[in-house]
Amino acid sequence: MFKTRPLLLALMAAFGLNAAQAVTAGPSPISVKIIGFNDYHGTLETPGTFGKNTTIPSAQRPAVGGAEYLAAYVAKMKASNPNTVVVGAGDFIGASPLISALFFDEPAVETLNKIGVDFSSVGNHEFDKGKDELRRLQNGGCKLDAGGVQEANSCKGFGSSAPGTFDGAKFKWLSANVVETATGRTLLPAYGVKSFGGVKVAFIGMTLKGTPGIVTPTGVAGLAFKDEADSVNALIPKLRAQGIESVVVLIHQGGFQNAAAGSGLTNASDINGCLNDLKNPDGSASDIAKVVARFDNAVDLVISGHTHAAYNCSKNTVDVTGSNAANAVSTPRPTGLPNKTGRLIPVTSSSAFGRALTEVDLSIDPVSRDVTAVSATNRLVDRSDAAINTAIANNPEVKNVVQAYKNAVAPIAGQVVGTITTGLSNGANSAGEMEAGDLIADAQLQATQPAALGGAVMAFMNAGGVRSPGFVKPAAASYPYALTYADAFTVQPFGNSLVTMTLTAQQLKDVLEQQFKGCKGQTADRVMQASNGLKYNWSAAAPACAKIQNVTLTPTDVTVYPPVVTGAADNIVINGVVQNPAKTYRVTVNNFTATGGDGFTVLLGGSNVQGGAQDIDALIAYLSGYKNAANAYNPSSAVLNKPRITQTP
Repeated sequence: MFKTRPLLLALMAAFGLNAAQAVTAGPSPISVKIIGFNDYHGTLETPGTFGKNTTIPSAQRPAVGGAEYLAAYVAKMKASNPNTVVVGAGDFIGASPLISALFFDEPAVETLNKIGVDFSSVGNHEFDKGKDELRRLQNGGCKLDAGGVQEANSCKGFGSSAPGTFDGAKFKWLSANVVETATGRTLLPAYGVKSFGGVKVAFIGMTLKGTPGIVTPTGVAGLAFKDEADSVNALIPKLRAQGIESVVVLIHQGGFQNAAAGSGLTNASDINGCLNDLKNPDGSASDIAKVVARFDNAVDLVISGHTHAAYNCSKNTVDVTGSNAANAVSTPRPTGLPNKTGRLIPVTSSSAFGRALTEVDLSIDPVSRDVTAVSATNRLVDRSDAAINTAIANNPEVKNVVQAYKNAVAPIAGQVVGTITTGLSNGANSAGEMEAGDLIADAQLQATQPAALGGAVMAFMNAGGVRSPGFVKPAAASYPYALTYADAFTVQPFGNSLVTMTLTAQQLKDVLEQQFKGCKGQTADRVMQASNGLKYNWSAAAPACAKIQNVTLTPTDVTVYPPVVTGAADNIVINGVVQNPAKTYRVTVNNFTATGGDGFTVLLGGSNVQGGAQDIDALIAYLSGYKNAANAYNPSSAVLNKPRITQTP
């Protein structure tokens, strides 16, 4: 048993029974199915192909996801057990594709209603537009502008009860650790309860404590984000007072599967793996592990999110290592993450964008009301499944909602947002610099350069976030080419928030060093894209953590067109030596990188962190300065100060 109550043990002893006899003689356990997913981000349509792990050849990875497929898979799972609950771990909205974002994420909520969600924790992106907008999405009603007039793109009602309406979420968002400072009460309910066979199961909703650092300040105004573990533990006595012994935590916090540094293993990121128990490459505990390590023993299962990674830390864990199918090694390994007593707790995450669902089967003792067994499996939402496609054909309700929004968004997708003189590929040169990356870095600097918005003097863009093919014309078009909103959204689809922080000169050199494999746990070369005014060079032959030779910042105002140099050059690093290690700089990155994404853990040490706009909004604002052919963006223009990154032997 997971948790045996002292009173039950005493009663068993009084009748001369041991635990094994009691389990054998008692009533049959109650079977409960939990279907979980996270980071939906309004992804109504397929996000593309995805494999169970990275050893699956690209050509063999099926197309996955899409709202109608999620609904069909959930219905199939529900059919196997009437005691089913569907839950989420946050970021169901925000950072959404245009098909949902244009309509204020009402399409996301409407499709989630039809999928059958019961509860979800609140993620950081639920706060992108502030608490009042989150409440509207929960309770329903049309979006109003500042003058109290209904927004034209609100209340389309394609998935609500009637055209011209928005029903709001039929599921409950939960926020146990998000408190309104004016009232001292939680913004939304702290937990939800479902009863199965007379036994109650509690679902506690939790978001990451660090949300204010990765969301624009207006989004979290009037809110306080409490410690995750403390908030969960404080609820346990209240739940037990209601006779609740089965507890599931839905938390918007997560980790990554990483091969241990020096292990020689290649991480295949299997969706049912828990490689290295989600530890960081340097052996330190992941963010989710740190939280779980402080949980009360009453917690039976943790469904997590935020990192967009798939993992399954449970008795069904199968770690997969190897770079391809020929050398793949699968290792079944019953595990979990330890709580404060050392007991291993199942912890899962289902990637993101509807690529996968987590199917969890619980066994609950009807007498003790304790969870006695947990079996979790991550399953791809495979669009090629014949039975699923038949089910959708027989019940196209969700498919019809998606198609209606697809038709409605088409005119916006074609709007011109900027003009380019030539193609800006996301392919990098030998130094790691890419034309598309330069443009995005400049856009992010422009959005955070004003003092009130961060006071940044430089910005970095992670190369992996500059999506293919970059800013290029379609085959039938010619240059100069008028970029559309859809073109821009293709390059920046994530909806990451901008984050500005203070770094010392030493930290700046350290994070630049961390671009290269072998430095501070970095597992691959990941050259970041740099904004206008910053130049550095690196040595290919130099050892790890000693590759950066020279770094120079020439203060440049990119809020004007064309950009203007505003100060003398600052030689931050000369011949590998930091000139003034304690000098500070305001630096902008996206929230993925700011939280250690792509291995940039140095950024976790940044101070005075301030959230900012979403990356796509910053990009569109920047491109608006190059709207016409007469002032089209020319990547060869001298005022862009290229190359910004150079490689030496």
